[in-house]
Amino acid sequence: MYKKLTRKSVEHRNDQFEYITLLKLEYAIALNPVISADSKKKEFLTLYREGQLYTQKTIICPDHDFPSYSDGSFTPYGIWDIETNKGFVTIGISAATTEFACDSIKLWWEKEGRIAYPLANKILILCDGGGNNSSRGYLFKYYLQKLANETELEIRIAHYPPYCSKYNPIEHRMFPHVTRACQGVIFNNYDQVHQYIERTQTNTGLRVNAEIIRKEYERGRKLITNEIDQINLYRDDFLGKWNYCILPNM
Repeated sequence: MYKKLTRKSVEHRNDQFEYITLLKLEYAIALNPVISADSKKKEFLTLYREGQLYTQKTIICPDHDFPSYSDGSFTPYGIWDIETNKGFVTIGISAATTEFACDSIKLWWEKEGRIAYPLANKILILCDGGGNNSSRGYLFKYYLQKLANETELEIRIAHYPPYCSKYNPIEHRMFPHVTRACQGVIFNNYDQVHQYIERTQTNTGLRVNAEIIRKEYERGRKLITNEIDQINLYRDDFLGKWNYCILPNM
């Protein structure tokens, strides 16, 4: 079975895929990083998780998967480096906000990106257009501006069209392997989550590092006019709703 049919047909869908292909080539030739990013669904400590694994005794867990029965929750945010085939996962224990997504990308840059790409002056980020990577509004762009200022990098975003999130490379090149590394495990604490995620590997060379982000994030954040004015945003002439750059404010 091959999951290929999208829910709806979107205008300029194929045009955007072709444009992303050109952007990836442009950045690779210039030795600038191309990363695919997205968050996975929220998971809970001490509750039942799907999958099988070998154990020496029966694992006992609550008979219902109510969140109130858990000892905590976490949201993994994944980043896959297309050129190096290296993965990076942050384990957020607070709300999975846009700020959390941008902090995750910043942490990847500090831990891995700037080492792998010492001459880079820009990053291409491939992501879907919903959730904490939303293509609409200015909240995601505001925190990307903070990321650009702190890293002194030009941040280019290429969103996948609506109903096409499964074409984001991380969805089939990294996340399934992370899921397999953790299948059937009842997580008791965040350090254990970290440990199992870092067990992810494949015969083609994929390796995954992980970091726990313990920062508390505010839900329902709204921008004021002054904050929107700080965004140094340049939309592409071609499908600017999905393609744009954020330049550092020098």
